[in-house]
Amino acid sequence: MRGELFDSTIPFGEPELLRASAYRRYLEEFEAATTTGGMSTRLAQLSPSLRADLQRFEHDGNGGEAVEVVAACVRHSKRVTIHLQCGERVVPLTVFPEQRLVHCPMDINELIERHLPDLRVMHVEPALLRPPGDPVESLVGPAHLHHPLAPLMWYLAMRGPRRSLLPEIAGPAAYRVSPSLDVDALPIRGVLRAVVERLRRQSANLTEIASWPALDRERAARLLNGLYLQAGLIVSRSHPDAVRDTWF
Repeated sequence: MRGELFDSTIPFGEPELLRASAYRRYLEEFEAATTTGGMSTRLAQLSPSLRADLQRFEHDGNGGEAVEVVAACVRHSKRVTIHLQCGERVVPLTVFPEQRLVHCPMDINELIERHLPDLRVMHVEPALLRPPGDPVESLVGPAHLHHPLAPLMWYLAMRGPRRSLLPEIAGPAAYRVSPSLDVDALPIRGVLRAVVERLRRQSANLTEIASWPALDRERAARLLNGLYLQAGLIVSRSHPDAVRDTWF
């Protein structure tokens, strides 16, 4: 993957990342100083619509998965910083939906190749950083730490912890790939490329897609999530194939 979609991050001058244990203590102290506690309190500075969306993803009080949170931020077009636990460190990933960029102080290739399966969202807050080109240059991060958002969302869907459909596209439905999707801009090869081309020609439900060669239910769900995050998925609830999906 290295070099295909991301330039290697320049290590010189890379910000030092906080240890996860220290950041966890900070969050515990912050919660203790509030009256209601929990993820909803830590999200208080976000817009009401985004906050309500993110609260749907709370899992045992530990917050949502990275792909869910990124999807919500893009859906609401809100600039946020997502604090992700990557091993023993915390990576503040800042998402700029309008510019289709992310700012990541960790080498983006290391994040994708080593940490995606175990990413954990620790905290979400409004972004302090500004996107490239903003007039307040002091709040714009170094250019080499900015990366395209689309491929990162793809890898989050295909390699991240989530193994089932995102709530927005789950349930009885038939799926088809949008004609406007630029497949060449994504790292889709081999079997998955063939599946995408097949879904350009015909609609199918999750059970059918999972039965296609070299696929299973998890891989089919990941693919559909990835296509949804690229705005390349057409979801039909009234299509006959949606009604025939008896899994639900």
